[in-house]
This record gives sequence, structure tokens and C-alpha cells, in this order.
Amino acid sequence: MINRKHVALALGAWLFLPLLSLAAEGDGKSLPAQEQVIQPQQERREVTVPRINADDFEIGIYTGILNIENFSSETVIGLRLAYHVTEDFFIEAAAANSTVSDEFFRSRAFPITGFDKQEEDLTYYNVSLGYNVLPGEIFIGQRWAMASAFYVIGGIGTTKFAKESHATLNFGGGYRILLNDWLAVHLDMRDHVFDSDLLGQNKRTHNFETHVGLTVFF
Repeated sequence: MINRKHVALALGAWLFLPLLSLAAEGDGKSLPAQEQVIQPQQERREVTVPRINADDFEIGIYTGILNIENFSSETVIGLRLAYHVTEDFFIEAAAANSTVSDEFFRSRAFPITGFDKQEEDLTYYNVSLGYNVLPGEIFIGQRWAMASAFYVIGGIGTTKFAKESHATLNFGGGYRILLNDWLAVHLDMRDHVFDSDLLGQNKRTHNFETHVGLTVFF
């Protein structure tokens, strides 16, 4: 008689042989190689650095009131050109025209020498050095902010009127508000100091000017 144990062993061997065959086939296969995540040798693209406009120059016009000591206060119109050397310092050249009236003296039968008519043209030219004292911002509402700066300025130049030229020292201050990155508004006060002898004796005069201007940066 066939032993039951022999039958069980034969049946188990018959069932287990396919599994051994699959394991042998699996051991003969190698695992797929993993791709390298970081590629150390990448071709670099050329980057062109844009040329940024520094906007160091500023040009514009202004108008206001000029008071000539012992005479009248008249409208003044001028042109300014500035070069911003650094964020703090700038150089400004200005030229302006106004008029001077001797009506007060004529009405008292005391005409001024050099006045061929009641009003004479006045022209001044100057070159000045400015310094931004308090750069900052001005806020309009909660979301609108504009760059601004208080500045002091002083320089030398020439004032011409009544057939005479006067060496002139000017100094004062102003407030610049940038409406955007190229347009600015100026509020200025200056004192133009020069010696004059139109009234018969040489006297140092202080001639105050207040003006508002509009400038463009380029």
C-alpha cells in the first residue's frame, strides 16, 4: 500500500516546484537603474542685463513773485536745468525774467537814473549747489505715496536791470514732490542778494522770490 505520507510529500513537491522556478527567474533579473535627478552639466543661457535709465538730469519751468527791494513785486518766469550728482547733491542752473517798476518814485517827481520808462526788464542767471536735507515720502490717503524731499540751495550769478549788472548771491530752500518717476513739482523760496546804488548810495539789497515749478527727469 502507498503510504499517505509519501503521497502528501509528492503533492507538496509538485505544488512548490513552480514557485521555485519563478524565484530563480526573478533572481536573474537586475533592478532598473534610477534616473539622476540633478544634472550637473546644464547649458547656461545668455542673460542680457537691461540698461537702466538713471534719470540724473532735470529740466523745467517755474513762475512766481519776485520782490526787488525799494521797488515793486512782479511776476517772474524762469527755466531751470539740474544735474543730480548723487542722491544728496545736485547742481542747478537757472535763468529768469521779470520787470521792475519805479512808479512810486515817478509819482513823487523822483525818477530813477537808468529807467528810460516806468518798467524795465530784469533778467538773472545763476548756478547753484543744492542738498537734499530730508528725503522722504508724502502720503495722500492710505494707498497713494509720492517721493519728496526738502532741500537747501545756494549759488552765484548775475542780475541785470536798469542798464546795470549786479553780481548776485542767491540762497534759499525748496520742497520737491515726485508725481511719478519722471515728473516733479517744486515749491521754492530764494533770496537774491546784490549791491545797488540806484537810489544814490551803494546798498546791499535782499530781493525775495517765491515760485512754483514743474520739472521733468530724463
